[in-house]
Amino acid sequence: MLTLGNIYVQYGNRILLDSVNFVLKPGERVGLVGRNGAGKSTLLKIIAGEMSPHEGNVVRPAHFTLGYLHQDMLLPKGKTVIAETMTAFSEILALEKELHDIQHQLATREDYESEAYHKLIEQMGDITEHLHHMGHATSQADAEKVLAGLGFQASDMERLTDEFSGGWQMRIELAKMLLRQPDLLLLDEPTNHLDIESILWLEDWLSSYSGMVIVISHDRRFLDNVTNRTAEIMLGKINDYKAPYSKYVELSADRREQMQSAYDNQQRVIADRERTIARFMAKATKTKMAQSMQKQLDKLERIEIDDMDTAVMNIRFPEAPRSGEVVANAERVSKYYGKHKVLESIDLQLLRGERVAFVGQNGQGKTTLAKMLIGQEPATSGKITLGHNVSVGYYAQNQAETLDPKLTLLQTMERNSPEEMRTKLRGILGAFLFSGEDVDKKVVALSGGERARLALACMLLRPFNFLLLDEPTNHLDMLSKEVLKQALLAYKGTLLVVSHDREFLSDLTTRTMEFRDGHLYEHLGDVNYFLEKRRLDNMRDVEKRALGGRPAAGGGASDNGVQVLSSEEKKNLQRQVQKHEKRISEIEAEIGKWEEKMTDPEFYNRPDSQNSLKKYGDLKAELAKVYGEWESAVEKLG
Repeated sequence: MLTLGNIYVQYGNRILLDSVNFVLKPGERVGLVGRNGAGKSTLLKIIAGEMSPHEGNVVRPAHFTLGYLHQDMLLPKGKTVIAETMTAFSEILALEKELHDIQHQLATREDYESEAYHKLIEQMGDITEHLHHMGHATSQADAEKVLAGLGFQASDMERLTDEFSGGWQMRIELAKMLLRQPDLLLLDEPTNHLDIESILWLEDWLSSYSGMVIVISHDRRFLDNVTNRTAEIMLGKINDYKAPYSKYVELSADRREQMQSAYDNQQRVIADRERTIARFMAKATKTKMAQSMQKQLDKLERIEIDDMDTAVMNIRFPEAPRSGEVVANAERVSKYYGKHKVLESIDLQLLRGERVAFVGQNGQGKTTLAKMLIGQEPATSGKITLGHNVSVGYYAQNQAETLDPKLTLLQTMERNSPEEMRTKLRGILGAFLFSGEDVDKKVVALSGGERARLALACMLLRPFNFLLLDEPTNHLDMLSKEVLKQALLAYKGTLLVVSHDREFLSDLTTRTMEFRDGHLYEHLGDVNYFLEKRRLDNMRDVEKRALGGRPAAGGGASDNGVQVLSSEEKKNLQRQVQKHEKRISEIEAEIGKWEEKMTDPEFYNRPDSQNSLKKYGDLKAELAKVYGEWESAVEKLG
């Protein structure tokens, strides 16, 4: 068990953590949430022992082990990926070295009958047994398995860590931490540098982890899937909920509503009593009674409502000028870096008003193609054209880092603004939560989240009809992400989003392009549809393996018994499968709504109940029909 007692941290006039108490018990997985700058990372540093609070203490059990993944980790240079990852097994490596030394001594010494020689043999046996109990035989296989789960290829294992970007080096640190399996894992934004596949793998791993976890993340779905408790830091205090994030949001709203109701009722009672006291004090015969009532009122325990930081950005994209029907077109486009293939002979067309998501593992070419579409990266071969009257708004993955740190916020906006917008810059900065003296701050003094807000503000200074966002949510808190999402839903131009944030992408786009092995795979739906399709594909793969790879029955077949389909037939069947799967999801959702209504006994007494039951029956019949068509199409695809 880990205990934090009266943790107090103050910077200048600002109290960051105000006498915070917190207890973490075995098996608990906590989501630490709050606005950017609320003190989440500071609290993790205090728990990890990397900084001391101004007041209070942290009590850890004896022999307590801890792993802390944060945003500023540096790997030593000169080691391969697998060698660096294997340092997680430092005790095993030390024992292996000791065993190797003993084996060398036994091979070179000739005093076979001496007591020292026999002691070496005994020592070798003890070490061998200890290594066996520690899983020495599978340690490298375990390391490779974790690295693969985090997105590394087999060919990456012997590459030097120096060759990888900071995001990939962070994955190596995370792999080492997971392999050590400490009593407590502290994870500060672990999903920022992970793609959807790796996030799903990490969710599975953490769900079965027996240790304690505290995770800071702005990925709502990740928190829902891995945590069982939420600790909210707000204005220096911790509000604790025994629930994952989405449930915490409901409980928090209910709690504040109940507190507000109790506060309002008490204020009415206090006002009534104060009026009565005032009347009695005016009469000499009732002065003593009034004084007695005043004493009772003074003793009343007053209900206080916690302050709540609800300030959010106010984003509204400029009206998009009308573009041509085809916004961007890529024909047989390939991209190579030296001999390394990123994209090979891909075709893609974006039409006016489309909303498209790019998903897939990091390094598969999502950002590369996005840059190629707007002319910021040349294609190795093929042709890319932008349509008639297309104006581009682009938010790069490192957009916040490109801001000049020496400029003030107002100077930064002026540098990016057309002349006619100059008078509106302070108002726009205010809409992005920069007000008063904030506009004279230097960019260098801003936090990551503040820089992200400033970069977004700069993007809104000019109108555009093709908006391309590359990982726009990395440094935004939950409320800011939701505000951005609502603004994008209201945006009328063409939208292309590169993101691994499933909650942000949900219902935002209508077409999902998956990048895999140098090719594009189209899914006609949002990220939820893509993930469901992926799950069904995985299930079909498992079924095929269980059948020993036998082909599906029926249909025309070649000499070896496998059904032969032309390329066009395959595409048509794939479209049918996608269409049926989407409709199945829609019908099941409608049926769920009807079944929820039917749980109310009054449902059957309503005049339109028979008509409602008929609609419910029609939906069930349609579901069975669509399922049949889906199974037929899947069977033909094999």
